[in-house]
Amino acid sequence: MPNKTITVAHGDGIGPEIMEATLAILEAAKAPIDIETIEIGKNVYLKGVSAGIEPSSWESLRKNKIFLKAPITTPQGGGFKSLNVTTRKTLGLYANVRPCRSFFPYVQTHHPLTDMVIIRENEEDLYAGIEHQQTEDVVQCLKLISRSGCEKIVRYAYEYARKYGRKKVTCMTKDNIMKQADGLFHRVFDEVGKEYPEIEQEHMIIDIGSAMIADRPHIFDVIVTLNLYGDIISDIAAQITGSVGLGGSSNVGENYAMFEAIHGSAPDIAGKNIANPSGLINAAVMMMVHIGEPEIAEKIQNAWLKTIEDGIHTADIYDKTDSKELVGTKEFALAVIERLGKKPSELKSVTYDEQKEEPKPMTKYAPQKKELVGVDVFIDWKSEDMNPNTIGDALNAIEADGLKLRMISNRGIKVYPDGNPETFCVDHWRCRFVATDETVSHSQVAQLLTILADKGHDFIKTEHLYMFNGERAYSLGQGE
Repeated sequence: MPNKTITVAHGDGIGPEIMEATLAILEAAKAPIDIETIEIGKNVYLKGVSAGIEPSSWESLRKNKIFLKAPITTPQGGGFKSLNVTTRKTLGLYANVRPCRSFFPYVQTHHPLTDMVIIRENEEDLYAGIEHQQTEDVVQCLKLISRSGCEKIVRYAYEYARKYGRKKVTCMTKDNIMKQADGLFHRVFDEVGKEYPEIEQEHMIIDIGSAMIADRPHIFDVIVTLNLYGDIISDIAAQITGSVGLGGSSNVGENYAMFEAIHGSAPDIAGKNIANPSGLINAAVMMMVHIGEPEIAEKIQNAWLKTIEDGIHTADIYDKTDSKELVGTKEFALAVIERLGKKPSELKSVTYDEQKEEPKPMTKYAPQKKELVGVDVFIDWKSEDMNPNTIGDALNAIEADGLKLRMISNRGIKVYPDGNPETFCVDHWRCRFVATDETVSHSQVAQLLTILADKGHDFIKTEHLYMFNGERAYSLGQGE
């Protein structure tokens, strides 16, 4: 079989050092790969490329489909987009997979029984990056959740658990507050879970779930969650196992995959030969499994475990009591290379098979009846006393065809009619107009906006209110 060509980026800060160490181990293990190098990160940003990657580099990624990436440095200031987010969304890398395992007693941790995998949705949520300043006082960030996006990541989590013999999948959301967005994720988790009756299933609210990860991580097996929550809890989980520097991750889509360490570029220690390359090494192990080289993955992973077990440690995990030798980046890689073909004695060795995660067909849902029943009009308005009754009475007097003001809320809480005088208000008012009949047309909404403009109201956005299959598909205002 010919070698598999992969795209490699050495990154910024400690990136070139840990990539050199990782590639040396892959070469010593006789990994059947060829390297095609691209430049990403700080230097590309400073050339004026806001995404941090040259257009020509996309051709390498599209051709090779496998990307081994070192961390990069994003320059401070506005206008620079996250390369990770751009790559994940452009290539459809919807699943972020982060194993978090304890290596106690060779790496110190208060949680020696930890062995969990966090599977994070990678494309949606607040990471869509859609933000606007709407008034002098208020900015918004849109949280976008799709049913198809939820199903892809939930199904991936169940399939991962089934493939690797995991017994339980825990879903984490905040659907007690975000009943539409997070509620959809939870509902899809329950629906898809019916196809996996052999796997234990549970749901946790993200706040208590995060606390339990920090306090009792051994109770978890596979966790599936939305993008922002997954980003946060995966760093918590990595840290409690001993060091964020040990963690690798995969970003997997239907056609492409990216593998990287979970930590940043650490420019403060760059060039000092003290960085721990373990995160990128473990990411490379995941890469070898993905491309169908499980024997190479086992050889490297077990040699790495043997190195950790032998007390050969970099500064981030070195402990005077338990470690035997403090080494630098290059020396750690050499120690792993010396142990290729060996297995740990105490730490659990690993075995892999070459079965790849295959995308499952999406559930086909019957078309839903969609009815427009109103519109939220957001208005920028301020006065000396910020009295909601002033704007409320003015809007209530408007005579619009088919639409009538129901309520006004400010930062989510109802302030008109019958608001509480203690409520603090800003210059961002959600004015809910509802149909006087069962439904309303787009032309009637447009007419309302024309009337508001003619009367000098500064409307800054609208959100249509829909019913789907007769069920309300929008949130009520607090107190509505």
